[in-house]
Amino acid sequence: MSDLDRNYASPFGRAAGRADAATVDAGLRSYMLKIYNYMTIGLAITGLAAMGVYMAATSDVATAARIGNTYLTPFGVAMFVSPLKWLFILAPLVMVFAISFGINRLRPATAQMLFWAFAALMGVSLSSIFLVYTHTSIVRVFFITAASFGALSLYGYTTKRDMSGMGSFLIMGLFGVIIASVVNLFLASSMLQFIVSVVGVLVFAGLTAWDTQRLKNDYIYGYASQGGDIAERAAITGALSLYLNFINLFTLLLQLLGQRD
Repeated sequence: MSDLDRNYASPFGRAAGRADAATVDAGLRSYMLKIYNYMTIGLAITGLAAMGVYMAATSDVATAARIGNTYLTPFGVAMFVSPLKWLFILAPLVMVFAISFGINRLRPATAQMLFWAFAALMGVSLSSIFLVYTHTSIVRVFFITAASFGALSLYGYTTKRDMSGMGSFLIMGLFGVIIASVVNLFLASSMLQFIVSVVGVLVFAGLTAWDTQRLKNDYIYGYASQGGDIAERAAITGALSLYLNFINLFTLLLQLLGQRD
């Protein structure tokens, strides 16, 4: 009989196994809680940045520039009308690639600050939704997104089903959504936009559950034995993945369920 079998055949071996499992479980809970805390703080920063930009960009006083029924301040013209708007639309995309590809060369504190900066830039980019949708529908869709995300992430964490095979299929679906969205920038088809929104919701719903299970397994089979800066950086990239799933779910559901102003 092998040494492993002998260890678990003895009371001491079984006790050691239970102790090791309990240690991993405690570490896993702490690791996942850190990821969710980072994600939640990132979402709070995004929301505050979006609301702050919207409030600074709009005015109750009639001005020459406006979007719909909303009057813009000079700052609002620069943010939502001038070519400068493209800088803030594209900046989060550039930054997320920088964080993703450079994370292993960054100190955890630096990676964390870059994540907060990215969340703020995303808020600036999303601030225009307050000009398009009613504030009531934005709040309603946010809570729908939060409830859906929570349920999907809980499923990914607790399910015994191996979801690893879904990864490549979901990534292919993600690229399909991106390509269709770019094409629709030129076609401006409401039907294609509806299809993209529906498919996108399904893709990011699947990615939420898949990413949660992936992060759990990454800790159990890798970071539990490493810890330190490696686990900290992994928690930040994990929070970034879940954050992006949440933001994309929110914007796609807003396109489907939001009431236009």
